[in-house]
Amino acid sequence: MTAQTASLGHTFPPVAQPALDATDRILQEIASVGRRLEAMDLKITDLTLASSSIRADIAGFRETANNLDQRLWAVEDQIATTPDQEEELMSLRAKLTELEDRSRRDNVRFFGIPEQKEGSDIKTFLSSLLTNHFGIEFSPPPEFQRVHRIGPSHKASANKPRPIIACFPTP
Repeated sequence: MTAQTASLGHTFPPVAQPALDATDRILQEIASVGRRLEAMDLKITDLTLASSSIRADIAGFRETANNLDQRLWAVEDQIATTPDQEEELMSLRAKLTELEDRSRRDNVRFFGIPEQKEGSDIKTFLSSLLTNHFGIEFSPPPEFQRVHRIGPSHKASANKPRPIIACFPTP
């Protein structure tokens, strides 16, 4: 083996072939470790991006959960006031029934009068019916707030006439 000479004039002892092979293997291992570190860096970057996405999703879920909590509280408040509303509804129904009954106090219904017998003036017809048929005499002629037949007109049902309702004015 010959000695190697450096450019500055130094002489290095000759290197044995097994030592060069070991150095090449070490360099190859170092390069392999470098490649694995680069792959790990890519995986860490991917994990960091995935972690950021998960954090954003969790923040969105928290916001949704807060909105749902607020809605739930609103519904619970409405449910808490339901008994009061039911009580008020029952009171309003009772008042409505009383008002309907009061508005019907001055009404008289007449049944069995054939359709179209009243002609064009039902108030005059009813006034003459009360006087002529029932024998009721009125010193001033009776006044009506309204007089009409109840229900829709059925031309085919002439054998079952609609009743006539008369509303007398309240004194």
